[in-house]
Amino acid sequence: MSEFSRRSFLCGSAAAAAATAVCPFRALGQASKSPFKVAVISDEISSDFDNACHVVAQEFGLSWIELRAMWGKNLMDLSSNQIGDAQKILAKYKLQVTDIASPLFKTDWPGAPRSQYSSKGDMHAAAEATFKQQGEILEKSIALAKTFNTNKVRCFDFWRIDDVAPYRAAIDDKLRSAADTAGKQGIVLVLENEFECNTATGREATRTLNAVQSPHLALNWDPGNAVMRGELDAFPAGWDMLPKNRIHHCHVKNAIKDEAGKIVWAPVAKGYVNWTAQFRALQQAGYTDAVSLETHWHGGGTPEESSRVSWAGMKQALTDAGVF
Repeated sequence: MSEFSRRSFLCGSAAAAAATAVCPFRALGQASKSPFKVAVISDEISSDFDNACHVVAQEFGLSWIELRAMWGKNLMDLSSNQIGDAQKILAKYKLQVTDIASPLFKTDWPGAPRSQYSSKGDMHAAAEATFKQQGEILEKSIALAKTFNTNKVRCFDFWRIDDVAPYRAAIDDKLRSAADTAGKQGIVLVLENEFECNTATGREATRTLNAVQSPHLALNWDPGNAVMRGELDAFPAGWDMLPKNRIHHCHVKNAIKDEAGKIVWAPVAKGYVNWTAQFRALQQAGYTDAVSLETHWHGGGTPEESSRVSWAGMKQALTDAGVF
C-alpha cells in the first residue's frame, strides 16, 4: 500500500433567487425533511475547502458534501496532513461526505485507438494516470472512503472509443472485477454516466448495468451529462429505462442549446432536464441517496456565484417537487 494510504488510516432576478436560496435558517429546517442527502461538490464552489464548506453549511444550510478536489489538488494527490486538515474542516461545519468522487477509470482502454478525450487536462481529475495505475487509484479511493466515513466511490467507464464493441466485454469484466474488490471492503462503486466516456447516456448506462450484474456496482445518474452526449430526452426517456434499484448517487446540473445550436452547460433552472419532475421521479422510485449539485455552468462570473445561482434553481426544484 502507498504512503498515502498508510498515513491516511494508522446578478438581477438570478441574484435575488440566489439570495433567497442561501438563507441559512430556512434551509436548515427544510433540508432535514428531504428524503435525499442534498449536497454540493465542494470544488465547484471554491478550491478553498474551508470557504466551500462555509458556503454549503452556513449559506445553503446543508449537511452533506461531495469530495473531489480541494486546494487546487485532486483528492488522489493530497498529503496526509491535508487529509487531516480536511477532516477538521468537515467537523467544524458538521458536514458529512456523500462519496469520494474519484477519477477511477478516466483513462484510455489499453489496446484500443486513443480516445479524442484523453489527456485533455481535465480540471476535475488528478493528473491523468495510465491503465496500470488504476489499481492504486482504486486502493486510494477505498482508503479515502473509509477515512471520510462513506461507503461510495465514484468511477467512470474509460475514455470514449468511437467503436467500443471489440472491447466492451473486457471493459465490463474490468468494472466487475473492480466492483468486487471494492465490495470486499464494504465499498460500492457508483459509475457515472460521463459524456466523454463509454457509458454516457441513460440508454448506455442501462446496458452497462445489465451487463455487469454486481451488487457492488451502482449508477451515479447524471442526466445533464446524458444531454451533453446528445440524449436530449435523458429525462424522462433515458431515466425510464434505468434499473432504479441500481441508482445510488445523482449529480444535478443542466444543459441547453445555445444560439449556434451547440449543447452547453446551463444553470439548474434552465435546460433540457426538468429537475422538479426528476426529483419527483427519484422519490417515487424510493431513492434516498445523494442529489449533489455539480454546477459546471460558469455564467455567474465566478464558480462561487455560479454555484449560488444553480443552487437557487436546485432548491426551487426540490421545493416544487415536495422533497425539501
